Amino acid sequence: MIDSHCHLDLPAFQDDWQVVVNRAISAGVTRILIPGTQVSQWSTQQAIQSYSNQSTHAISVDVAFGLHPYFLSTNETDNATALTALQRLLSQSSVNMIALGEIGLDGHISIPMQLQQEVFEAQLRLASEYALPVILHHRKSHHLIFESLKKTGFTEGGVIHAFSGSVEVAQAYIDKGFYIGVGGTITYDRAKKTKETIAYLLQHHADRLLLETDSPDMPMQGRQGARNSPEYLGDVLTALDKLGEYNEQALDALTTQNYFTLFRNSLFRNRVKNN
Repeated sequence: MIDSHCHLDLPAFQDDWQVVVNRAISAGVTRILIPGTQVSQWSTQQAIQSYSNQSTHAISVDVAFGLHPYFLSTNETDNATALTALQRLLSQSSVNMIALGEIGLDGHISIPMQLQQEVFEAQLRLASEYALPVILHHRKSHHLIFESLKKTGFTEGGVIHAFSGSVEVAQAYIDKGFYIGVGGTITYDRAKKTKETIAYLLQHHADRLLLETDSPDMPMQGRQGARNSPEYLGDVLTALDKLGEYNEQALDALTTQNYFTLFRNSLFRNRVKNN
């Protein structure tokens, strides 16, 4: 299994992330992608990646870097400085990143939407410049995201993290080259709309689905109030299995292949750099 969205770098894991990784391995997780959210955490992501990939662990860690809307400043100068830091990191040949993100737009936070859009679109342009897919965050913002994708002419694709929208919105993203991230929401009995959408995607676009936990957030059903962890990724597989199209083994193989298909170009570039 591959956890395509896990924030191992956040403070919730700072005291025991190595233990968390070992538990994930025991649970059958073979790869983890850590998306970036803010400049101050990028070095932690790289340290986790370096440790995990150079150790004897039976797991690989990939990283992406980006500026999450939650952590933007209301000061435009601060955001410009952060964007400069991101561009500088992208230009470093020693950095093995496979995507740009987690980036996006959020309609539930106090950061002005115009400011969010400016930073989001600047990051889309950087992703285009470096031919990287993106990891997109959304809340009450699909229409604005589509506007920004059109405005910037972005065509590198990526993954829509924690998708819980309609079939129509999912199809619109897929038509633009995106994959759909399936996480803890699908494990809840009340998530009927999301299950209907994912069931449709399993029937018609199974080659566009990825597994994710969003650890330490978005706990699975039955684990509310506790820290989420990549070791619980199997709960998502079990919930998908209940939708009837594929069994857990087939879903594991399918979503693993989807991950490598989406990130194949950047993973290949990293292999070339390291050889």
